[in-house]
Amino acid sequence: MYRYREQTWKAWSFGFVLCVKTLINKNKIVTSELVVDVQPKKVSIALLEDKSLVELQSEGRNISFSVGNMYLGRIKKLMPGLNACFVDVGYEKDAFLHYLDLGPQFNSLEKFVRQALGDKKKLPLMHKASILPDIEKNGAIANTLKVGQEVIVQITKEPISTKGPRLTSEISFAGRYLVLVPFNDKVSVSQKIKSGEERTRLKQLLQSIKPKNFGVIVRTVAEGKRVAELDGELKALVKHWEESLKKVQKATKFPTLIYEETSRAVGILRDLFNPSFENIYVNNEAVYNEIKDYVAFIAPERAGIVKRYKGQLPIFDNFGITKQIKSAFGKTISYKGGSYLIIEHTEALYVVDVNSGNRTKSPDGQESNALEVNLGAADELARQLRLRDMGGIIVVDFIDMNNSGYRQKLYERMTANMQKDRARHNILPLSKFGLMQITRQRVRPAMDVNTTEACPTCYGKGKINSSFLFTDALESKIDYLVNKLKVKKFSLHIHPYVNAFVNKGFFSLKSKWRMKYGSGIKVIPNQELAFLEYKFYDSQGEDIDMKEELDVNQAGGK
Repeated sequence: MYRYREQTWKAWSFGFVLCVKTLINKNKIVTSELVVDVQPKKVSIALLEDKSLVELQSEGRNISFSVGNMYLGRIKKLMPGLNACFVDVGYEKDAFLHYLDLGPQFNSLEKFVRQALGDKKKLPLMHKASILPDIEKNGAIANTLKVGQEVIVQITKEPISTKGPRLTSEISFAGRYLVLVPFNDKVSVSQKIKSGEERTRLKQLLQSIKPKNFGVIVRTVAEGKRVAELDGELKALVKHWEESLKKVQKATKFPTLIYEETSRAVGILRDLFNPSFENIYVNNEAVYNEIKDYVAFIAPERAGIVKRYKGQLPIFDNFGITKQIKSAFGKTISYKGGSYLIIEHTEALYVVDVNSGNRTKSPDGQESNALEVNLGAADELARQLRLRDMGGIIVVDFIDMNNSGYRQKLYERMTANMQKDRARHNILPLSKFGLMQITRQRVRPAMDVNTTEACPTCYGKGKINSSFLFTDALESKIDYLVNKLKVKKFSLHIHPYVNAFVNKGFFSLKSKWRMKYGSGIKVIPNQELAFLEYKFYDSQGEDIDMKEELDVNQAGGK
């Protein structure tokens, strides 16, 4: 009897502790920070919640294909069997447009585009446009479009793997509070606004101020906003539409980009900005001004949270992001208590295996131990889905639990964790085999960061010069840079361990170099570099390829 009471007490106390932790987590205010790293060839954006990395986006500065961009494209090929067509929007793979993505008001849009292209001097007026009947729901692409026809399209999915972009002709302009939909005269209010009184207020307000032949979708963050704020954004979105039409009218070649979505940093801000944002750090003057102007527009009282980072350390190293990237993108991801996840990506889906590892068993029994491991896995997996932007089907093999209450608790924890995820998703309860199935919207390729480091000296051959000669090689490159190329101000980025050696002692190597070659030399530790890797940057932050310079020089000498 005593033993039974003890077990009952332990089970009750464990459940009580979990409830308390859940309440604390629910009431806890999460603080968010955005860190923007602008490099010559790419821009990387990290979102931190309580200093933990939860989203990472990176793109080349020369890449113009982004969700939300609009093009005046040209029909390349009709596919009656798929009831779809391929459209040339300038990408190496033609973009895909299905009949169902034309939108009900396609005929009205098409007629308006024809008027704009037919008269290069006079822009057609939207309020005078005639709204034609909706296209047939079960119509055929071959009866609606023809090869060579120009159409306005918007990217809904970026190119993924061997597939080109996915398109729609039901175009829209997204703002912070509103989404403007041309040729749709309806006003819709986000279902997440629960107050019936507020929904009615917003609907009546927008119906009274919106221009004719425009539809509006009211976003969740518009709740409680004044008419002046909503009217100001509505006018800005209408102006985007008018500017896009001017580009259509002036188009002389196809395809033509007629509307470019805001930069990735501003796009994230538009969707995520809330009172929990404490700081936004940017290491580039132009991007800093762009973000500050946007914050000053949507929340003037909070413009001060945008800060220009001017430190010598790489911005991601300074905020501990590089280390988190290295530890979070591998095949095996450890989390609290020695447990870990194994994430495998196949052509069709992601498979996630939950392992308890060398975790100490819970005194409350195997079931309680399995629940703790699974709840921790649910927390880490929700973070990984956002961080890697994993999409499609995700199958998770949790540790088996026979207790139906524990299984329900795990499902509820996963559902609660995913509420912060902006991507559309669906979660099914655990199957009898302990598997959880998740589907998540995929609009761009999943983030894939290689956490292994190739040897920068031997390039995988297995043989390198003596590491003791490494600093001598660095000095020879510094000498060449200063005395041959006449570059007086530059920074040398090296691995932190090598940096510690270079700065070792009262009269360090760094001091010797500065005395010999001038004070314009800066030596900076960089966690992104491999052990014997190095990079030179000029005073403008541009990469100096010293290896190429030396090879050319030596070839010329021979």
